[in-house]
Amino acid sequence: MVIINQERKKECKGIRLGKYELGKTLGEGNFGKVKLARNTDSEQFFAVKILEKNKIVDLNNTDQIKREISTLKLLKHPNVVRLYEVLASKTKIYMVLEYVNGGELFDKIASKGKLTEAHGRKMFQQLIDGVSCCHNKGVFHRDLKLENVLVDAKGNIKITDFNLSALPQHCGADGLLHTTCGSPNYVAPEILANRGYDGAKSDIWSCGVILYVILTGYLPFDDRNLAVLYQKIFKGDVQIPLWLSPGAQNIIKRILDPNPETRITMSMIKEDEWFKQGYNPANRDDEEDDVYIGDEAFSIQEVCTEADLASPKSPKLINAFQLIGMSSCLDLSGFFEKEDVSERKIRFTSNHSPKDLTEKIEDIVIKMGFSVQKKNGKLKVIHENKAHKSLGSLSVAAEVLEIGPSLYVVELRKSYGDATVYRQLCKKLSSDLGIAKTAQLVSSEMISVCMKKIS
Repeated sequence: MVIINQERKKECKGIRLGKYELGKTLGEGNFGKVKLARNTDSEQFFAVKILEKNKIVDLNNTDQIKREISTLKLLKHPNVVRLYEVLASKTKIYMVLEYVNGGELFDKIASKGKLTEAHGRKMFQQLIDGVSCCHNKGVFHRDLKLENVLVDAKGNIKITDFNLSALPQHCGADGLLHTTCGSPNYVAPEILANRGYDGAKSDIWSCGVILYVILTGYLPFDDRNLAVLYQKIFKGDVQIPLWLSPGAQNIIKRILDPNPETRITMSMIKEDEWFKQGYNPANRDDEEDDVYIGDEAFSIQEVCTEADLASPKSPKLINAFQLIGMSSCLDLSGFFEKEDVSERKIRFTSNHSPKDLTEKIEDIVIKMGFSVQKKNGKLKVIHENKAHKSLGSLSVAAEVLEIGPSLYVVELRKSYGDATVYRQLCKKLSSDLGIAKTAQLVSSEMISVCMKKIS
């Protein structure tokens, strides 16, 4: 492991991007390159996706990039590639992503052939876990295929490439999606029918195609002639090898059902006897812990020089870039996303001391029926509906940031959960602890002072 890390360090001796040192190119796409990067502070390795703004604009793909960034910021799951930070210069966008060093699942199957049923089932369980997390967050991938599933050094899978993903606001008045997209061999028949489709059901179909390939070594629907290929998909014309176990044959048949109304659902997959063998679902607590490590990294910052990224050492002192981000006219996040920022992050100012704020927040939320965890100087406020996790459940990070003498900002960031409950919590805390709204505005003079301190 030490030797491997030393080799990677050599590969990252290149351009500096703030605290990151960029190295060898890992891949190239339509909008730019993906490079290996090393965080010089933590010595961790990342993959930095470098996007050329002019190419994005020229190809009219601004919304697509916004969508990918917005989507990845929602997803924190062991089986989904993690987005840690988004930086921007005048000409480029830098997406700092989790580095997955095992390559594509496609290459694994292409070089070694089909997997054993036990190994394939483990891969499929992780795929379903990751896709299920996406659906629970309202994200539909729409381009699930072997090439978009990566494998790490431990053999665990990571779903990537959310360029074609959709959120609930992309649905039509009928509640269905209408954009025809995906890869021919993996696309669901209802997408080809061009009459509107359920994003969750079409993703499940693609998962079934992936399962078929990892257990057999070849595609269930394949033909050089696209018309013939689509005809096979419409009919659900798949030949399931008899040498697969009855359980494997059954679940493939139920997933690759051309009728989306009778196709097996995500919850039904998890209850399937073949699927449940040796199933260890992702630990949700571990997933949530990840959310609060470097939480500020999710703010989008303008990067010009190494000095521009310098920030005070104290984790409680807010830096100029974060302060500027609080002013709506200067918030760079508008370049990347359409949804109302208040739906997932609330800030209000207060003149209570950090100690008093922490104690008062804890006291208020406990009286409201929430539980509280403390970690890394932050509060994690949790309300869990055991019967229905999607109804009333909520997880919120609360942090106090200093912006001046006797003036503090309380930041509430929703990790997941019921938007109505979240708004009620935010309203209660801001009304009880915040300064009057007229005093909450961050003045341009204060921004200037903070800028001078940094420079």
